Amino acid sequence: MTSEHDTTEQTGDDATQTAGTAAARTNSRQPFPQGFLDTISTGWAERPETLPAPRTQTRYAAARRAAVSAAFLGKRLVIPAGSLKQRSNDTDYPFRAHSAFAHLTGWAADSEPDSLLVFDPTAQGHDVTLYFRERADRTTSEFYSDATIGEFWIGPRPALSGVAADLGLKTAHLDDFAASDADLVVDEDAALTQFVSELRLVKDEYEIAEMRRAIEITANGFDDIIRDLPRAIAHPRGERIVEGVFHQRARSDGSWEGYDTIAASGPHACYLHWTRNDGAVIEGDLILIDAGAEGDSLYTADITRTLPVSGTFSDVQRRIYDTVVEAADAAFAAASVGVPFRTVHAAAMDVIARRTAEWGLLPVSAEEALDADRGGQHRRYMVHGTSHHLGIDVHDCAQARREMYYDGLIEPGMVFTIEPGLYFQIDDLTVPEEYRGIGVRIEDDILITADGPVNLSAAIPRTSAEVEAWIARVQDGAS
Repeated sequence: MTSEHDTTEQTGDDATQTAGTAAARTNSRQPFPQGFLDTISTGWAERPETLPAPRTQTRYAAARRAAVSAAFLGKRLVIPAGSLKQRSNDTDYPFRAHSAFAHLTGWAADSEPDSLLVFDPTAQGHDVTLYFRERADRTTSEFYSDATIGEFWIGPRPALSGVAADLGLKTAHLDDFAASDADLVVDEDAALTQFVSELRLVKDEYEIAEMRRAIEITANGFDDIIRDLPRAIAHPRGERIVEGVFHQRARSDGSWEGYDTIAASGPHACYLHWTRNDGAVIEGDLILIDAGAEGDSLYTADITRTLPVSGTFSDVQRRIYDTVVEAADAAFAAASVGVPFRTVHAAAMDVIARRTAEWGLLPVSAEEALDADRGGQHRRYMVHGTSHHLGIDVHDCAQARREMYYDGLIEPGMVFTIEPGLYFQIDDLTVPEEYRGIGVRIEDDILITADGPVNLSAAIPRTSAEVEAWIARVQDGAS
């Protein structure tokens, strides 16, 4: 994307600078006077070059690169960070690096668009270089006239030497990169895409610590939402208030949200990915909030809580809510090292089938509904899966092979969600009228250890009694 102030990139020598001033005066919609062009490159203090100490994730990223190198001996690999994406006219969406790039470099929220991580094959493995567009010297027109990358517009940009020290990687200017027809590129080569996805199935200690931090930020965001529920109730689009309150916490304490927040009140809670968030928040209803803060490392939380807007559940709401808790607890108990990942979902669905049959909602028995070939009637009320891997992506490892993911065995170091739900659409005639328009989901982030599963988000209240006490405590503290 080009800016209205873009000019051709220049180098710092006199001849090119002369050409640059001419280009600046010709190409800019608001031409710069000659006096500006004669003086803009002078009068600036020297920028000291203080090299940073390597960041914490450097050694972990190096181990990941070594695994990639060993798997693709003799192959030239190119892992792109990705480019800015246009939002409208001359504005872009906030840049977020490709997850594989961030995972293999350790360069996260501060990474540069258009960067490339390149593995050049050698006799011993690979020579790895990070290519990116280094900041331009202030004698170039880029500095003042390019609104996309010029430092006068967007602030300081990194130098090659600083990034090399920070990440423990050899760096080079993007202009020095030479493409090859033999390059294997993530999202273009299936084997490479699959490998870097499966590499994230088991998290290292750095990743787990970052996810704990993201969950902590998210927990504080849920407190903020409860504190501001009266404001949401008072606003005609109260769901937007909920979304905005969480966004403030995610941005102030982290980088962004890991995905679009779902703030689904009343019957909207029955729409699994309701992100319009334009409805009212009405006392007596439930509000389902699915939200996760993304840290500066790009690791994200993924938490869902369903709250009674008035502070207490009705009898019907509590019956449905407590069943979802029961299903979540059954799934958690099933999450043992060495069992197939899909066992977690099966445990949750067993509870859902038995409870919906007990309530008279199914045309068959629970046992018939659970039949793998002819059953599934209970899935009308929970069509989604119970778990997905979590990490640098909210749906992490999505390109992994089925036999490594859904049919794979649970291992220590895996982190995934447990998120059963029950959703009774407002117009569903198969359920009693009192159930219609109620949607409940409870989602926690689970770490597998050698000693069993650990609920990383257990500090966020989850049972019906805990939730009611939580709302009362936070709102009392706010008054």
